[in-house]
Amino acid sequence: MGVRRFGRVNWLGLYTLTRREIMRFMNVWQQTIFAPLMTSALFVVIFALALGQNRGAVMGLPYLAFLGPGILMMTVIQNAFANTSSSMISAKMQGNIVDTLMPPLSAAEILTGYLLGALVRALIIAMAIAAGMALVIGQGIAHPLWALAFVVLGAALMGGLGLLGGIVAQKFDQMAAITNFIVTPLSFLSGTFYSVEALPPAFRVLAHWNPIFYLIDGARYGIAGVSDAPPLRGLLVCLLAVAVVLYVAWRWLKTGYRMKP
Repeated sequence: MGVRRFGRVNWLGLYTLTRREIMRFMNVWQQTIFAPLMTSALFVVIFALALGQNRGAVMGLPYLAFLGPGILMMTVIQNAFANTSSSMISAKMQGNIVDTLMPPLSAAEILTGYLLGALVRALIIAMAIAAGMALVIGQGIAHPLWALAFVVLGAALMGGLGLLGGIVAQKFDQMAAITNFIVTPLSFLSGTFYSVEALPPAFRVLAHWNPIFYLIDGARYGIAGVSDAPPLRGLLVCLLAVAVVLYVAWRWLKTGYRMKP
């Protein structure tokens, strides 16, 4: 029996892979959803207690209102990366990656399935944090479409990078090193807790070459209405970064790089 397709897409296979990726993190929601939300809440509480009323406004905003969008995007990108990287490295280590590569799915369909799983997780977390900010500090969303665009781009970029990391890594220790020494520092040092305008000129220039800075800055514009860089420039930089990362991920999936025995 041939594969049921609508046009050139194996929709049944794509749906099955996407559902697998969603169920994989939903089955352990305490770790994949609740734990990141708790960590985000702790960041806000710690900064609120540590700084109190002594912290002045940043970019014209109370510090917690400035901090909230950065925390939201930092949590989104970390969890999008974790979703695809853990799925790929686990499949490789357990030897069941063949269950993903053997079915009649194209490289683009496999890539899309993994990314949709990361996107769903990212959107759940983003909506929960946004709701918490609205309830606790009364912060609404200034530009909903901009905020949604940067959350989606953040999930796509870091989901793609997570796939690349999972493909390159051969064991969990290597994957943990990528997370601890690349992803976490980049997310912390890209304007999450401060405006990059406060940096020395040389570091400010470096920050503007970092796509993750534009993700965090874009989320701040979408939610709070302020940004260090023009949001349109950030959108274009992020779109370019996503295109490059997803192309490399598609090529590696198509050739079976470091996945096929």
